[in-house]
Amino acid sequence: MFSRMKIVRSTGTYSDNIKKLKQALDDCDAVVIGAGAGLSTSAGFAYSGERFDRYFFDFKEKFGITDMYSGGFYPFPDDETRWAWWARHIYFNRYINVPKPVYEDLLTLVSDKDYFVLTTNVDHCFQKAGFDKKRLFYTQGDYGLFQSVDPKIKKTFDNEEWVVAAIAAQGFAHGENGEFAVPEDKQIKMTIPTELIPKCPAGDGKVTMNLRADDTFVEDDGWHAAAERYSNFIRTRKGNVLFLELGVGFNTPVIIKYPFWQMTAENHAATYACINFGEAFTLQELADRSICIDGDIGDVIEKLQ
Repeated sequence: MFSRMKIVRSTGTYSDNIKKLKQALDDCDAVVIGAGAGLSTSAGFAYSGERFDRYFFDFKEKFGITDMYSGGFYPFPDDETRWAWWARHIYFNRYINVPKPVYEDLLTLVSDKDYFVLTTNVDHCFQKAGFDKKRLFYTQGDYGLFQSVDPKIKKTFDNEEWVVAAIAAQGFAHGENGEFAVPEDKQIKMTIPTELIPKCPAGDGKVTMNLRADDTFVEDDGWHAAAERYSNFIRTRKGNVLFLELGVGFNTPVIIKYPFWQMTAENHAATYACINFGEAFTLQELADRSICIDGDIGDVIEKLQ
């Protein structure tokens, strides 16, 4: 329905919009945070560039892969190589600390507010920063979970123990902070032993990532409980609500962006705010109740403190 509507950038200066957003945070009765990949990128979890080259230099050299996202779709020659890739992908995007305190700073902004988080991110950064688990809805899955390839098995399985073993098997060493790192000589393997290929605890069959790629994605009991809590939050907050969108692009706008626009349109006391580097837009019809800031999310959040 929004494809035929006019999308506009925000008006006003950067500093004026910071002031408006700060006032909106102070005045609102509830905050609904919608977070996309841009938030984690701002916090330091970039999928390309120096960070990719540091952890996946050998995959880049051998297979020509240039970023973590596209590597997830690469047709690796065997399971030993494919799961070596995924062990790295999971570990360095789920089980290490994010480099910058963007999530912690965001929590400081909303900790005394009635808030809920809807996110397409799968890196667990919200919980690691201290956000209330019962105020989070990870719609697209979790890097920390496997699911069976058998569609009849509607369960997910924690993968941390397997990931640590698979990373160690590739030759990664513990750094000063206790996290695995590439050794100085860069002598690491691009495969894991066959016996380390993960198996489903329920039936000993094959597993895959619990990431929404198609209709085989498992929505387990935890997913449905979070979905219900989010639905109840939205249903019961009808006053001065701030819909705060962070780093959401147009890859999957139907999950966060379009619903936020629609809910803002339906609630005339609501405000829509968007912080995104290069993609800060709103609907023309909502321009008078929108605050769009084109900039680094971490920098903006720091200025809002």
